[in-house]
Amino acid sequence: MVKTFAVKLLMPDGERMLHVPGNQYIWEAARQAGIILPAMCHQGRCLTCGARVSGPPGAAGVDQSASDRYLPQDREAGFILPCTGRPLADLAIQTHQQDEMRANRKRLGLAAPYG
Repeated sequence: MVKTFAVKLLMPDGERMLHVPGNQYIWEAARQAGIILPAMCHQGRCLTCGARVSGPPGAAGVDQSASDRYLPQDREAGFILPCTGRPLADLAIQTHQQDEMRANRKRLGLAAPYG
């Protein structure tokens, strides 16, 4: 049996709550609920869907193993890629953080692609 997690999306236009099975990508669950989140590649590479876990840094509550280019430094800063991220715990996620995620990577001298 797959566990389902409560995922609160903190969006520019307000908060939305999702219930996401642990085997489903957060972005896909949002789309199925009629919530439009940014994304381009859906491979965890371009950073367009970049988001940030609200709370302590570390993004340990998201499985990013399906992402092509998710870095340890992204996790340390609390960034996630919802297009290829599956919840491991109840979460609050600040969406639309692609610019901040790219800026963090650039600040660290890491690749920060544009979609």
